[in-house]
Amino acid sequence: MSENKARPRISVRLMVMVAILTAMQIVLSRHLSYAVWNQKIGFAFVPVMLAGALFGPLAGALVGGISDLVGAILFPIGAYFPGFTLTAALTGAVFGWLLHKRQSLWRVCAAVLFNQLVLGLVVNSFWISVLYGSPYLGLLGSRLIQYAIMVPVEIVVTWVLLRALEPVKKQFGRTL
Repeated sequence: MSENKARPRISVRLMVMVAILTAMQIVLSRHLSYAVWNQKIGFAFVPVMLAGALFGPLAGALVGGISDLVGAILFPIGAYFPGFTLTAALTGAVFGWLLHKRQSLWRVCAAVLFNQLVLGLVVNSFWISVLYGSPYLGLLGSRLIQYAIMVPVEIVVTWVLLRALEPVKKQFGRTL
């Protein structure tokens, strides 16, 4: 009899936490964000960041991707476009790669800057350009205000939340 210790086990607790964070992200994104056709300001990044930081890149990607897909089906804002779902999943994965197990202010800044500037500004602007036929460079310029606001907000909120969760992580140990 050989034990299969190489295969990770997915716990019910992890599945429930991913589901709760997915639901939170849908509510924050679809109902509690300021949004116009090419800009969105809000705190919908929080559940995706928490999933990645607490449970790793796969959980972050699942929360980001599933919440975008389910949110688009249940509460459509415009036409569904799979590029946004890909970007949302990558956002969660980046939070997981940079913040799971090792958290520092530098890593928080790197995760937020990559997600906001590369995935948000560059990639999502490209998706909007493809979807609506808008000039790409014009979109970049009009969306800069959103990112100038959200980068510092996201860095501060992420850092504060991760510091506030330290006692919880120590209390629960490996279960989180």
